[in-house]
Amino acid sequence: MHALKSLAAIALCMCFAAGALAQAADWKALNAEAIALYQKGELEPALAAGTRAVEAATAALGADHPAVATVLSNVARILDSQGRAADVQPLYMRVLAIREKAFGSDHVEVAAALNNLGSTYRDSGEPALAEPIFVRALAIREKSLAPDHPDVATSLNNLGVVYRAQGRYELAEPLYRRALTIREKVRGPEHLEVATSLNNLAALYDAQGDFEKAEPLYQRALAIREKSLGPASLDVAASLNSLGELYLAQRRYEKAEPLLQRALAIRSKALAPKHPDRAATTLDLWTLYVSRGELALAEQYQQEGQVTETEDQRRKLSIPMPSPGRTPPR
Repeated sequence: MHALKSLAAIALCMCFAAGALAQAADWKALNAEAIALYQKGELEPALAAGTRAVEAATAALGADHPAVATVLSNVARILDSQGRAADVQPLYMRVLAIREKAFGSDHVEVAAALNNLGSTYRDSGEPALAEPIFVRALAIREKSLAPDHPDVATSLNNLGVVYRAQGRYELAEPLYRRALTIREKVRGPEHLEVATSLNNLAALYDAQGDFEKAEPLYQRALAIREKSLGPASLDVAASLNSLGELYLAQRRYEKAEPLLQRALAIRSKALAPKHPDRAATTLDLWTLYVSRGELALAEQYQQEGQVTETEDQRRKLSIPMPSPGRTPPR
């Protein structure tokens, strides 16, 4: 009898073990499926697979396992791509809590979670909330990683973006410069991360009206992106738009026009009509043609609710600083 009970207990344990292994295989397969779908741009199926992966990983490993945090982070990334910031933030908070519990408060995985959470606040227009999160992520990475590690550059860049958004240019510039130096050294001078740093540093000078410093940086960022991504990328459109806006602010209309037209062609093909990036480029072209007195051309870019200036208003038109139509770096 005792032998039978022992065999039954062993069989039961083996059954549980087999179930756990099946669940582990399930969540790994579902996670891989979610990543593959995300990379193909199939966001809704990716989200469904990712959600099932979270459920399976939680059942197999427990709610506080670091692997659950990784799968949750992947789901948050998919939601972020859909512009669902309100849904993303609680997921990244959960990821942070799991990693702090599992690894301690100063672990590089905690820094990664902080970086993602800070990005949601930054992109939602809440730099004051993003700042202390990015400061903490940078401190962890500088303590744990080599001074020229790419993740250190990412944290420097993200904190610089926050300071620029707050108009604290004197704090942003050295961070941008350090990030650029690291990326050029580690990634090489024509890497896309270098283009991001160049674009951000250029935008900093642009915002301060230092167009001479900004122009060659924008030009170099554009050249890298065109070479790496091809002529129809949205990142190329962002560089075209940034450089076009710089020329627009300088009233160098002959240089601004072809760049803005190219940016609009790319954005019109890839983005919805009311997407803010597409609308920003349309407004730039409207401003350009009104400024040159070509009102018939300007009307082609006039948006709903927008009124073309009278001749007297047109003479008093003040060209704005570059509009917020640039895609924020990540």
